[in-house]
Amino acid sequence: MGGGERALPWRAAPLASRISLLILVVLGATMASPAAAPADSAGAWLTVPVPMSGESFPGTPAVGALFEGAATAASHFCTASVVHSPKRDLVITAAHCLANSSHPDPITFVPGFRDGRAPYGVWLTARVVVDRAWASSGDPDDDVAFLVVAAATGSRRIEDVTGAERLRTGGPAGIVRVTGYPDSQDRPISCQNRATAFRARQMRFVCDGFTDGTSGGPFLSDVSPTTGNGLVVGVIGGYQRGGYTPAISYSPMFGKNVAALYQTAVALS
Repeated sequence: MGGGERALPWRAAPLASRISLLILVVLGATMASPAAAPADSAGAWLTVPVPMSGESFPGTPAVGALFEGAATAASHFCTASVVHSPKRDLVITAAHCLANSSHPDPITFVPGFRDGRAPYGVWLTARVVVDRAWASSGDPDDDVAFLVVAAATGSRRIEDVTGAERLRTGGPAGIVRVTGYPDSQDRPISCQNRATAFRARQMRFVCDGFTDGTSGGPFLSDVSPTTGNGLVVGVIGGYQRGGYTPAISYSPMFGKNVAALYQTAVALS
């Protein structure tokens, strides 16, 4: 889910100090304004920007929810997305979503899940592929997993049904659209904002509403307005396993480690 940071000193200041600071800001604005400025010009100095928040939407075919066992609205626990591969059967998510996966029940993926329905079918996880650095020590820079999936019934390949994102590694952080399934909701949320570099191999994304269940949700750049698909450059995970509060989320940077992991998943699919 989204992550948190230490509160700014301003938030911890006594009420009287905050009022004094506010008065100084208003006086400074008034003194700096031309004599002929409109009476409400100081109001612009007091405008508080509305924080961005993820908005519920019907979803896109290539992004869905992960379930333990039967796909019901009450049991989805993480988010994943279809990623293009030669055999058209790969899904990407965060490795920490599967950290406790000595699951007695199979992990299923429901692309485009909404309102308790599976419009593009239910897909069973045949294989989980994670980096050795993650498996041995839970390295947050390797908090990425690929799932090889197969149709619960029939022989269709998931990419032929839903389309797919395309993996991009080695690129800088930038404007991305992030989608995730809060575990208390039966529809996804989505938000677009700039992802910024955080530490050497992590990205940071600020937008509220990304609670438990959104881990593994894709960071997408160059999103098509027609299909909703784009280049997947990250997943909610990494530092703080994605974040401690819903307003700030993290992702590992996709570098050579993720490119190599993808090739391993392709070979094992």
